[in-house]
Amino acid sequence: MTNYGDDATVREILTSSGDTWAVVGLSNNTARAAYGVAQVLQRYGKRIVPVHPKAETVLGEPGYASLSDIPFPVDVVDVFVNSSLAGDVADQAVAVGAKAVWFQLGVVDEDAYRRTRAAGVSMVMDRCPAIEIPRLG
Repeated sequence: MTNYGDDATVREILTSSGDTWAVVGLSNNTARAAYGVAQVLQRYGKRIVPVHPKAETVLGEPGYASLSDIPFPVDVVDVFVNSSLAGDVADQAVAVGAKAVWFQLGVVDEDAYRRTRAAGVSMVMDRCPAIEIPRLG
């Protein structure tokens, strides 16, 4: 598979795209990767916005059931859902005006990548910001 997000793109998203990160799939389940990654994002100064059907408060931040429910702009949409659902989330991220979309490790949808980039939105896929921030941020 092609490298969907070179180091320059990853660095740009981490340093220049903004500090409000909607984390789709984030809940209070501390055993899930989304929870640990959200903690790392907070540690590096990012504001996390939990997006989950339960819309629960996570790590001190109020949650929303969908991206369209968030009443303020989000800069980056970090996607922790199954690849079969991720393309729809990427389309929603473009629709709400996100500057970047980040598909987590194991989340791959090449068509969504092409659509998102064609809309002028930065995107990386199959990478983890908790790994990349210490390395490139």
